[in-house]
Amino acid sequence: MTDPLIDPGASADELAFEGALRPTSLAEFVGQPKVKGQLEVLLQAARLQDRAPDHILLAGPPGLGKTTLATIIGAETGRPIRYSSGPAIQHAGDLAAVLSALVPGEVLFIDEIHRMSRAAEEMLYLAMEDFRVDIMVGKGAGASSIPLELAPFTLVGATTRSGMLPAPLRDRFGFTAHLEFYETGDLERVLARSSRLMELAIEPSALAELAGRSRGTPRIANRLLRRVRDWLLVHAGSSDLDGVRAALELYDVDEAGLDRIDRAVLHTIAHRFAGGPVGLSTLAAAIGEEADTIESVVEPFLVREGLIGRTPRGRVATPSGMRHARADTAPGYSGETTLDGV
Repeated sequence: MTDPLIDPGASADELAFEGALRPTSLAEFVGQPKVKGQLEVLLQAARLQDRAPDHILLAGPPGLGKTTLATIIGAETGRPIRYSSGPAIQHAGDLAAVLSALVPGEVLFIDEIHRMSRAAEEMLYLAMEDFRVDIMVGKGAGASSIPLELAPFTLVGATTRSGMLPAPLRDRFGFTAHLEFYETGDLERVLARSSRLMELAIEPSALAELAGRSRGTPRIANRLLRRVRDWLLVHAGSSDLDGVRAALELYDVDEAGLDRIDRAVLHTIAHRFAGGPVGLSTLAAAIGEEADTIESVVEPFLVREGLIGRTPRGRVATPSGMRHARADTAPGYSGETTLDGV
């Protein structure tokens, strides 16, 4: 399923622009101070011992900087980095081809590593521990196993669902970094840096407003900043607090960071089902959205903000959620998510 906060039709220019906003060193990386400190020690110790760093697992919700940190790890070690993803490695042969092409000390980044096939995972166990894989040649009684030695490498895995990783794979990582949602102050620093790179002069109060509506996620903050920039360009508006609020109103992002589909879910539970409980399938049918989208994209934020709750009988609106829904009387959901284009 595509993350609705990422434009699935992004062009090469768009992706290059996003890459230009990414920091290239731990010193430039904003937020996650505990993880930064841990990585600095790990990488410095590897440099002092002239060895490849231990395998690293980066776990946390989407948009918090896992890919950025993987790129920074490659830059800090001075070694090349190779990118792959779990869905692209569905056979043991796919993984063997990637591993055999690695040069000594190279960093291998596997995004969404929990989505690898079981056969590839089992091959990865041996590769991570002993830097070799066993290749099966032939079939049936005549099959034989040929060991293939690998160059020492550092695996950096990223996952949004660390609980889905099998324990044998999770235990082979020398370090696991758990990324947390950002504080508003850190997001303001992220936006200030991005606005400088975009050559956009914007007032601190406007940056604070943007940060407060970004769900604690730098990816969303940068996307909203770009949409604000577009609005200011088209309307020749002022980059002050009023201008930012006008732009965010156009894109249906409210004061709490809820977008159109978030408010549709909350409004439906609060008004059409009198606060709940309501089952997931019934809720999905009521707003014309996929149940998986509600469960994996919408609910985590609403639950984290204390606006809805999950019970054995279904979803319910909390007192805070009811108050928010009363203030937003009719979101008028029509099936599309506004932030798809943000």
